Amino acid sequence: MENINWFKQAPDKPLFEDILWSRPENRMHAGKLLVIGGNKHLVAAPGIAYSASGKAGIGTARALLPDSTKRMIGKVFPEAEFAPSTPSGSFAREALDHFLDLANWADGVLLAGDFGRNSETAILLESFAQKYSGQLTVAGDAVDYFLSKKSLLFERENTLAVINFGKLQKLAQNNRPQPPIKYEMNMHQLVEILQEWKINLITNHADMFVAATADGKVSTSKMSQDLNWQVELPAYAATWWLQQSAKTFEALTTAIYCYET
Repeated sequence: MENINWFKQAPDKPLFEDILWSRPENRMHAGKLLVIGGNKHLVAAPGIAYSASGKAGIGTARALLPDSTKRMIGKVFPEAEFAPSTPSGSFAREALDHFLDLANWADGVLLAGDFGRNSETAILLESFAQKYSGQLTVAGDAVDYFLSKKSLLFERENTLAVINFGKLQKLAQNNRPQPPIKYEMNMHQLVEILQEWKINLITNHADMFVAATADGKVSTSKMSQDLNWQVELPAYAATWWLQQSAKTFEALTTAIYCYET
């Protein structure tokens, strides 16, 4: 039987052309995105994501980094703002107020990655995800903080995970172990599982991007070999999602098309 909630997007033809033509023409009405990430030793992810959001058509973007990066990044990234960091250079729990203040300005927040592994940062990100009710996109190593049992990726509304297949397996093992997600499974099997999950995510499998939404819809699109997809695609997805908040599935599917073209 044909799966009527599985949509296949061709490389040269978007599934939802009307979405392409209904974007805000004025950047003042094209949405506000807050990009958060980085640690003392690495700030590539928030920088790349910030730049990609501009390419994706965001109206205004702001970036929030730990203050341990200020000397290193302040002059080359003048748009960046800073929040308290731990002695090791990751975001500290005291950064929560900064997160929430800027998130209240934004239409959506992207946790872009390069957070590192830090127990304080783990507490901070969980607290932020619980207190902030707006659109939240989780990507890069930020996903690692949301893979445990009772993951907020399942329990929190207005949440999107851009997640590679290996991390998707771990998320499944801890939260939806049956049926198991395996590398050798075919696309039809994966699609059926994600439809049952009722979760917003973008992942990769068998050289395809897979977008799934909480209403049980799934789209597949041909995937390029761009190694930066886990950093750049989340910015496209977050941008399109906040611009088309009432059409999550169409927005994520179109974001993939625009990223690939």
